[in-house]
Amino acid sequence: MVGDTDDDIQERRRGGSGHRTVPHPADVRIEAWGASRERCLVEAALGMVECFADVRAVRPTSVEHVRLAETDDDDLLSALLDEVVHRLEVDGRVTVDLEADDAEEGLEVRLALAGLSEVRTTGTDPRDVSWHGVRFAPDPYGWSCAVTVDV
Repeated sequence: MVGDTDDDIQERRRGGSGHRTVPHPADVRIEAWGASRERCLVEAALGMVECFADVRAVRPTSVEHVRLAETDDDDLLSALLDEVVHRLEVDGRVTVDLEADDAEEGLEVRLALAGLSEVRTTGTDPRDVSWHGVRFAPDPYGWSCAVTVDV
């Protein structure tokens, strides 16, 4: 990905995954990568949560399974992030961990959730996923994506 350091590239060559935020006016831009499409999606969602909450020591209090319909990869990324935002805004629950598996005609996602009151907030809650500049595709090391989140 643009802006990768030599350490990032070495880690990606070994099949590593991760995420980071990059400066973006008034919003948050998340870049994520993984050896598989599913791992890249997970990293993007974890990166979005990390922008507003510290969930490292939080234990989930519930688990939900969501099936996302297969459309195109950009839509799948946006749909997953929208699910995370929806649980926060509507239910007051924060995604503290998640898994994603390829499923017939879609993606099977397991969301581990905790109440917002159990999480230390560190920033502004995400409100929406911007369609402007969404990118999600295979690259030389697996998959990478970039997305802007309105806060």
